[in-house]
Amino acid sequence: MKVDILAIGVHPDDIELACSGTLLKHIEMGKTVGLLDLTAGELGTRGSGPLRLIEAADSAKIMGAKWRKNLGMADGFFEYSKENILEIIPIIRASQPTIILANSLTDRHPDHGRAAKLVADACFYSGLTKVETYDSQGNKQERWRPKALYHYIQDRSLQPDFIVDITPHIDKKFELILAFKSQFFIADEEDKELSTPISGKDFQDYLRATARTFGRPAGMEYAEAFNVDRTLGVSNLFDLV
Repeated sequence: MKVDILAIGVHPDDIELACSGTLLKHIEMGKTVGLLDLTAGELGTRGSGPLRLIEAADSAKIMGAKWRKNLGMADGFFEYSKENILEIIPIIRASQPTIILANSLTDRHPDHGRAAKLVADACFYSGLTKVETYDSQGNKQERWRPKALYHYIQDRSLQPDFIVDITPHIDKKFELILAFKSQFFIADEEDKELSTPISGKDFQDYLRATARTFGRPAGMEYAEAFNVDRTLGVSNLFDLV
């Protein structure tokens, strides 16, 4: 299950909403991607946990991800704990990603920031030899720490540390989002679910406008934005645009 990039979201659809364009871009470049959801999003107003797992699998297939896994933590009530860190570390060690993408450092939904801290600390402890974990066959895992952890920006308009041009992938990004049919507006389909802040067409218009806003300062039509909780470095100035 080794991959180049491991994208982690606390809810199914977090990844699609915030960083799927970036993942599509890197898959096109030949990089491999794994997806990890911490919960099934069972507290969401619309749909259900089991339905969202089905939708998440559909989205992963459309994306071309190598695999998608769900840890089954409690939506809304998962804790920052040793036990939950030790649920994430085996996935990191088994997949050995160079880069991990995780939830926003702070956000409107309290799960997002808490998940960001949980994943960040799991990345650190995954690199410690004396933190022992075992694979599904009972073999002791080798320590592994990704080279980079980037936090995708979600609902709050945070100042990005960097952005990624997703212009060629914007339409497929929305295809991935709309794989979660229980959560979002689908044209020409009757909607009998309760309305939520993200269930109307206006939310999709907002997402597209936000991608334009992120891209504009760098001359990109559409972009996704990320924060880094450390100093970034480049090998040479020509890596920057």
